[in-house]
Amino acid sequence: MLDVLGREGVTCLSPPGFGAHLPDGFGTRLDYRDWLIRELETFDEPVDLVGHDWGGGHVVAVAMARPDLLRSWVSDAIGIYHPEYVWHDLAQVWQTPGAGEQNVAERFGAPEPARAAVMEARGIDRAVAARLAAGQGEEMGRAVLRLYRSAAQPAMADAGRDLHLAAARPGLCVLAAEDDLAGPITARTRTAERAGARTAVLEGLGHWWMVQDPARAAGTLATFWDGVGRPPLGSGVRDA
Repeated sequence: MLDVLGREGVTCLSPPGFGAHLPDGFGTRLDYRDWLIRELETFDEPVDLVGHDWGGGHVVAVAMARPDLLRSWVSDAIGIYHPEYVWHDLAQVWQTPGAGEQNVAERFGAPEPARAAVMEARGIDRAVAARLAAGQGEEMGRAVLRLYRSAAQPAMADAGRDLHLAAARPGLCVLAAEDDLAGPITARTRTAERAGARTAVLEGLGHWWMVQDPARAAGTLATFWDGVGRPPLGSGVRDA
């Protein structure tokens, strides 16, 4: 998607445990929020911040806590802040002592081709899946457990009470229609409204929308950025 986007000055951050070293004692959702804030403080000016999955959750957390660091924000994980959000089945396994440890040992300790095959089955291009699988391992498994356990309900519902603070900066919530992890479209839409954000519904795309259709993903971001500074119109963008 970055190649299609064709923008200069893009910085890709690797969170601890997900491409970067996981420090001892680090790993709650607030740890990641504060890590991201520290990273953003190194830039000379407010940025256009984009996050996927938990990265999207961290983006919203920063938008609520430190909007001064942002020019705009984009998240595909707004649904986890809905007051009635129910974690998906795998997340609930990770949040369960014993069962979570067994799952990450099997999942992240599997041979690299097997890890790649799991991601291919979810719609990721083979080459991208291979690159992602190469970065997985025991440390990522520990990071997953710490993060998801810190976000067990009612933690996210409580965090969502401050969503109105995210409206201080222009936001876009990407709603991939086939994403079965993010909650119902209706709930995601209502949560985006609470955050004062625009929405872009991507029909036919799932959790990995940015690699399933890089051109449409890049176009969605570019259209939003072109409109930053204009007031929200009260209705989202639907991409059929």
